[in-house]
Amino acid sequence: MSRYIAAIDQGTTSTRCIVFDQHGRIVGLGQREHEQIFPRPGWVEHDAQEIWRNTLTVIEEALATTGLGRSDIDAVGVTNQRETTVVWDRHTGEPVCNAIVWQDTRTDAICDELAGDAGPGRYQERTGLPLSTYFAGPKLRWILDNVENARARAESGDLCFGTIDSWLVWKLTGGKTHVTDVTNAARTMLMDLRTLQWDSQICADFGVPESMLPAIHSSSQIYAEVAEGALAGVPIGGILGDQQAATFGQACLSPGEAKNTYGTGNFMLLNTGTEPVKSSHGLLTTVCYRIGDEPAVYALEGSIAVTGSLVQWLRDNLEIISSASEIEPLAASVPDTGGAYIVPAFSGLFAPRWRPDARGIICGLTRFVTKAHLARAALESTAFQTREVSDAMRADSGVELTTLKVDGGMVVNELLMQFQSDILGVPVVRPKIAETTALGAAYAAGIAVDRWTQDDIREIWAEDKTWQPNMADTERERRYAEWNAAVERTY
Repeated sequence: MSRYIAAIDQGTTSTRCIVFDQHGRIVGLGQREHEQIFPRPGWVEHDAQEIWRNTLTVIEEALATTGLGRSDIDAVGVTNQRETTVVWDRHTGEPVCNAIVWQDTRTDAICDELAGDAGPGRYQERTGLPLSTYFAGPKLRWILDNVENARARAESGDLCFGTIDSWLVWKLTGGKTHVTDVTNAARTMLMDLRTLQWDSQICADFGVPESMLPAIHSSSQIYAEVAEGALAGVPIGGILGDQQAATFGQACLSPGEAKNTYGTGNFMLLNTGTEPVKSSHGLLTTVCYRIGDEPAVYALEGSIAVTGSLVQWLRDNLEIISSASEIEPLAASVPDTGGAYIVPAFSGLFAPRWRPDARGIICGLTRFVTKAHLARAALESTAFQTREVSDAMRADSGVELTTLKVDGGMVVNELLMQFQSDILGVPVVRPKIAETTALGAAYAAGIAVDRWTQDDIREIWAEDKTWQPNMADTERERRYAEWNAAVERTY
């Protein structure tokens, strides 16, 4: 009899539950969007309780579409938007404020204070990360400093901190299990990359009581059973931050294999094996995954803040399009951008520049430029930013990119995929199973209950379509130089 694995995929804009069969195929899906809250410029928040309610709903929806019950599900995996920070009361389960989202930039002053004379790299040797508003540790510090009574309650042991994975597992287990995995802990700035434990000195520097922090575990093991809802009694067997989950789902299981996810932002990860590789070109050193008691596998990561969310901005703020699907035909109606470039530094610039002070611009405008040219410039900005990260990755690792595996919502856009191949000068490959983030979490959970092995993951991965570069080298480098000139105008 076929058995199934469920994955909860809690992303920046929506929450989904996907049920996979033993061949990695989708048999059931539920999805709900949640509100994006912008209280001030640079601030981005989510209602953690809304996310929890949506999680329960999408689990029920996914099972309803399949006709399956909890007895058919062997395990559930969790994958999540990383760095987004929740603090809640361990007795009532009530958050003390809205979740602070990874895109939020309110902690800029805190990062400057912590950097001191040592600069943004003060903790990079231990954590793999530069001091940045991106990460969860500064967000936690902000909550302790700015939410009434939060610090006193934290110091008395009454508050829990977590990224969204910890929040969901806490709620799924009825408040009995406060855990995270190494991939999410690696995004806080509070974990030592080599010991895979919380760094007491950094916690003290940040002013974070360690009693708030979840226990750090592997990415694939049995953590607890679901206590309530449609999956009650099912073991939770996998936790992975979303980009690491996509890397796992793309079967990038050997050193030198890389993937790029096109979502709200873009995230390229390169598997570097069981030793962390220090970056000197603006990339992050992070944990890729850890299976059970095996050694942790590390990655270099290039994080881009705004790609898919630029399309949302064109839709919601400028109303150039009425749905995301309209951008490709609109962009394809013109042969180029008419000389226009969009640099979407809405949350500053992430890798490889790390400029929180940068702000988005549109440049190269003339009366010739239409909304179609802007639509094309928006898509091309995603590919240009990926090129920057790819160049940094090659410089750090010495590994030449020969093929780029891609996934995420934007990979259905064939115009973008072709331009990505053109501007990189390498083939771009989309897998048959595009939901690689949820699939990676399902794989981690399935491995924990002996439903899959890593060899199975390699065997299941299959190519759907490949785009080959057809842009002349001189044109590629001219366009990239113009892009870099545009970026220099953002700060």
